[in-house]
Amino acid sequence: MCPENGQSSSAEESPSSLYERLGGVYSIAPVVDDFIDRIMDDPRVNANPRVDEAHHRVSRSGFKYLVTEMVCWASGGPQSYTGRSMYDSHAHLEITESEWGFFMEDLATTFDQFELPSSERAELVSIVESTKPEIVLAEHDERRTAS
Repeated sequence: MCPENGQSSSAEESPSSLYERLGGVYSIAPVVDDFIDRIMDDPRVNANPRVDEAHHRVSRSGFKYLVTEMVCWASGGPQSYTGRSMYDSHAHLEITESEWGFFMEDLATTFDQFELPSSERAELVSIVESTKPEIVLAEHDERRTAS
């Protein structure tokens, strides 16, 4: 993800929003596409039967659309996020700390693949981390053995 004009610019000319620095929706969408494929196919994430079932139930293309919309909105783009809240979307999945860790590893792998610059990477990780309290609700993994 990078600005498409390829020109270097001074600090005064550089885009101010993260969205602009990432190159806008056409640069963000392929990164989200890769990331969603990665998490939906990750056996570590899908070891949670609730997550696995959700990954088989939801439209992959619809999921990619909503996440792209959210990243664009959260990074300062003109889009509005039209999906459900993070809590409403994830509470029933009982996602654990370790599953969150796998998710973040997958995100890092995607960022590495797209050679995301460290400053923008840190800002995006901060945005993603801000959603963690609404997503990671399970205290430990033993809950699956008790089910």
